[in-house]
Amino acid sequence: MKKQLFLLPLFVLVTIMSAAAQNDGITRFFNQYQEDERFTMVFVSPKMFQMVSKIETDDEEWNKVREIVKDLGGLRVLTADSIGDGLEMYKSALSRVPQNEYSELLTVRDGKENVRIWVKDSGNIIEELLLLVGSPDEFTMLSFTGKIDLDKISQLSKTLDIDGAEHLEKVKVKTKVKD
Repeated sequence: MKKQLFLLPLFVLVTIMSAAAQNDGITRFFNQYQEDERFTMVFVSPKMFQMVSKIETDDEEWNKVREIVKDLGGLRVLTADSIGDGLEMYKSALSRVPQNEYSELLTVRDGKENVRIWVKDSGNIIEELLLLVGSPDEFTMLSFTGKIDLDKISQLSKTLDIDGAEHLEKVKVKTKVKD
């Protein structure tokens, strides 16, 4: 009995570390290339989203953005064009997505361009949206975290003007078809 009581906390610790390690695969991928000069890296912290959501103006466009970002917890973008190995980067990033934690929303292959979008959810709340885009000379990885409304993220992608974010509009189309 004592042995079982000792093994239970050990099992819980190993399970937690294993889950964290799976999710860290994506984080490590971002970190691996964030200092690489071939890439543009963007990180918007949760604090920044909180600050932005508190700014009030009479500008309707700004108020739309404010409404969208108020529930976001963070944004990470890693993108590169003219790198010559975009498909290899895409495959490498794809191999790090923990399939048991994410649900795939969309897969598109158009010629040599590949697009994949996943979500991580808890019940009816989407906690993370992950986008991967790869072509022979272009790569984009984008991750939104927080409480995510897919329609709102689609609207935000137009405002952000980030390479690859235009693919988020496809999520809206895909989810409308499912409804």
